[in-house]
Amino acid sequence: MALLVHVLACAFGLGSWVAVNGLWVELPVIVNTLPEGWELPSYLTVIIQLANLGPLLVTLMHKLYPGRLKERVVIYCILSIGVLSCILLAFFWDKTTIVAGSSHSTAFFIITFFLSLVDCTSSVTFLPFMMQLPAKYITTFFIGEGLSGFIPGVVALAQGVGITKCVNSSQTAGNHTNGSSWSSHTEYLPPNFSTEVFFVLLAVMMCISLAAFVALNKLPVTFELSTENLVPDPVASVCSGLENPGAETDGEGVKSQSEGAAQSKPLLGCPELSVYQMTFIYFMVVWVNCATNGVLPSVQAYSCKSYGNLAYHLSAALASVANPVACTIAMFFQNRSVVFLGGLTALGTGFGSYNMAMAAMSPCPLLQGSVAGETIIVLSWLFFTGTMSYVKVMVGVILRDRSHSALVWCGAATQMGSLVGSVTMFPLVSVYQLFKSGDFCSTQCPL
Repeated sequence: MALLVHVLACAFGLGSWVAVNGLWVELPVIVNTLPEGWELPSYLTVIIQLANLGPLLVTLMHKLYPGRLKERVVIYCILSIGVLSCILLAFFWDKTTIVAGSSHSTAFFIITFFLSLVDCTSSVTFLPFMMQLPAKYITTFFIGEGLSGFIPGVVALAQGVGITKCVNSSQTAGNHTNGSSWSSHTEYLPPNFSTEVFFVLLAVMMCISLAAFVALNKLPVTFELSTENLVPDPVASVCSGLENPGAETDGEGVKSQSEGAAQSKPLLGCPELSVYQMTFIYFMVVWVNCATNGVLPSVQAYSCKSYGNLAYHLSAALASVANPVACTIAMFFQNRSVVFLGGLTALGTGFGSYNMAMAAMSPCPLLQGSVAGETIIVLSWLFFTGTMSYVKVMVGVILRDRSHSALVWCGAATQMGSLVGSVTMFPLVSVYQLFKSGDFCSTQCPL
């Protein structure tokens, strides 16, 4: 039965960010269809952060009326909205309207807001709900959250979104038949299946998450496991699973009190975090989410597309693989050292800085037109996502040790970082237009 709970926890986590992640991996084809073009990612980051209204309300309810908010009801509502929004997106994603004299993707933006409301609110409701399960299931939940990016990425790879080829064409100069010039332009190859089908698949994944949540609430064994394994001290509960796996029960029996007393001694060695360490941890949460959810996504098209649409496609799809891989690594290699996590954050920031530098150099980044350049930019996005995802998981585990309130504020810090990143980047990309777009086939760059 424990295996079933693991599966349900994973499926539940699938609905946390599957809609927004699906939009990002589908961008290589969407940016070529919607009128906003390369500026579309910066619009998306702002719209996603406007949806912080949801987590803000939840956080205020926890603060002002402790214990009054029914998280189950909130989760039922947001998952239902997610299913409906994905279905509507399949029908209206490419519908445009004239606003202020120019064409805009109004329907796409409105539906994206509701999808973002679902995913942003999940940050402050899904994790606190997981507090009702034993500590070992929280990593499974993070794997499911990682799959919310991995599965859309795999589907996008199968779809072949945004694959292009350079086509040479001749242009006759004036009326002279022998006076012709050659030019190169980009030709987009049709995907294996339509964007509408892709969004329907997102709706199916949201339905799976909703069904898993219903099952988690209906299965009595879930709460039996919770009462058997969770002890009054939440720190002891999680540390027992990490430092002494044998101390956990399998749901079929409870260890004797004498064994529990004997195993409680090493748990006392699980150090309490100082105020400075907790401040640094929350700073990491803000910075990591600022980079991964706000700053870098706004310029991904500029950092990758100058290398060709294939590089953009692979960086969007394969980077999503790094998230569940990082979560899996976190299951077997758990390092709670604040110094280690700080170093890993610095390493991820280094990869992110390279991606930002290539975006700033667009349309002529380093090693453009070479296999090495394409490989490096794809790997840089892969390692950037992977390192930051590992930090997110371990910070979640650390804060899970503290209390339900610590996880709620972790979600709030996540959204604050994302908001700061997106609000900072939107004027730079869409108003001041500091980043320049260019066509891979026709742009001439100096050697």
